[in-house]
Amino acid sequence: MADKKISLTKADRFNVMWHSQFLQGSWNYERMQNGGWAYSLIPALRKLYSNKDDMSAALQRHLVFFNTHPYLASPIIGVTLALEEDKANGAPVEDEAIQGVKVGMMGPLAGVGDPVFWYTVRPILGALGASMAISGNVMGPILFFVLWNLIRIGFLWYTQELGYKAGSAITKDMSGGLLQKVTRGASMMGMFVLGALIERWVSINFVPVVSKTPIQKGGYIEWSKLPDGAAGIKQALIQYNNGNGLSLTKYKTTTLQNNLDQLIPGLAALLLTFLCMWLLKKKVSPIWIIIGIFVVGVLFHLWGIL
Repeated sequence: MADKKISLTKADRFNVMWHSQFLQGSWNYERMQNGGWAYSLIPALRKLYSNKDDMSAALQRHLVFFNTHPYLASPIIGVTLALEEDKANGAPVEDEAIQGVKVGMMGPLAGVGDPVFWYTVRPILGALGASMAISGNVMGPILFFVLWNLIRIGFLWYTQELGYKAGSAITKDMSGGLLQKVTRGASMMGMFVLGALIERWVSINFVPVVSKTPIQKGGYIEWSKLPDGAAGIKQALIQYNNGNGLSLTKYKTTTLQNNLDQLIPGLAALLLTFLCMWLLKKKVSPIWIIIGIFVVGVLFHLWGIL
């Protein structure tokens, strides 16, 4: 336990926030934002851990996989700073607790950043600046640049401070097991979100044809009876998209993927995810897993399986 309590000042935390703007500076396919995450925390870790071995252990602790929206990482950074501060001062904060909180928060927050920043704030400010620029006002792009960065930096700072204060409150009640409860709940939420996103992130399509059934006349588009040119294309689209939904061909083709989707939608993607998790548990490098999936995918495509 440290003889003298080490506290992160507001200047220390602001320095961390400033570093966090380079969160994606060393993005990689294996651990994604881990390099930028560790770089963001360096100003605080240097103050908290003056011993070289402790500092090395702290950096190793934060070089594991991490990925979320670059702006929504700030509240996670705040909570992490509070946990690291208490750990440096002798509180029984385990490495697993810090990682659990990070994993539990990064999943849910990742889905918040895109609709708020990329699909709302930035387009609104961009439209404002563009409208001024079109009318010949040079302040259009300047206003966009200034407003966007004021909002962005303000959000990074205040949400990081919010996370820091929340993290401090969590670690005050160590005897009551509050941190353990938060860690467990955050981990469960994170795993739930990641599991729900498997269907969106992992896509497998088996193309072998299982059956080819003729469709009765009137159930498909008769291309020979359509007018030539654009009028024919327009008519075909109308027939294809209307309430009846006429087929494009005379046959209904059922693939292996159609049958699998009727059985359990997303089963192949789920099994592939479990396979990757099993390989990671067996200490197989993520790089080799990525290369293996790439090679198998190319070969299966050439063989007509995928």
